[in-house]
Amino acid sequence: MAKYEMLVGLEVLDDVVYSQYRTAMRPILEEKGGEFGYDFRVSEVLKSEVTECINRVFTLRFPSKSIMTSFFDDPRYQAVKSEYFSPSVGSFTIIRGYDVDECHF
Repeated sequence: MAKYEMLVGLEVLDDVVYSQYRTAMRPILEEKGGEFGYDFRVSEVLKSEVTECINRVFTLRFPSKSIMTSFFDDPRYQAVKSEYFSPSVGSFTIIRGYDVDECHF
C-alpha cells in the first residue's frame, strides 16, 4: 500500500526548543498515522536549490496526502507549532513530496 512522504530541510536555531516541539507534536502525528522515517543533522550543504540554510533533514510519512494535510491543519498541531516550532526554526524547505510503496524484505 502506498503512503505519502515528504523530504524536509530545516534551519534549526534552538535544538532544545525544537526537541520540545518534536515531543509535543508526536502524539498528534501518531494519532494521524504519521511517522518520521529518517532524521539527520547536517553539517555541510554542498548543493541546494534554495537560499535558506539547512542543518536538519528528515522524512515524514503519512498514510495519504489528505491525512498529511489534516495533520498540518489540526488546531492542536497549529498550537504546538506556534509555541515551539516557530521560535526554534529559522526556515523550512519542503524538498520533495512523493508517494512511496512499502517494501518488505
